[in-house]
Amino acid sequence: MTANSTLPLRVLFCCGVTQNFFDLPREEIGKVWQAYGAMLSAVEHMPGVKVLGVMDDDRLTVGSADNSPWTFYIMADVADFEKAVDVCNLYRTTPVGNYNLWRYGKIEARVGRALVVPAAETA
Repeated sequence: MTANSTLPLRVLFCCGVTQNFFDLPREEIGKVWQAYGAMLSAVEHMPGVKVLGVMDDDRLTVGSADNSPWTFYIMADVADFEKAVDVCNLYRTTPVGNYNLWRYGKIEARVGRALVVPAAETA
């Protein structure tokens, strides 16, 4: 199998909410949800990023996930390493009231490539 450096990076962005989110009074949670919406919209519209899907695992995990630090995942094809950094940086720059999103959540990127199974060799 040969490597093709022109292919985009396949990136799994692992996103989680932190205890600061759960400590908020009920009436303040909405502003964090709106910030997440703004962040996700920014990812969707970022040049060099093609979102393949977003998966939220909150249906069967409610509250702080003790077994896993992640709450939702963004799978995307990303043009290059710097674009992956730009997506992660949205947690530092997306405002939530007097703070930024990283006060209430976290992100980590797993970078790889699309899995391509080679054709079977004939004997």
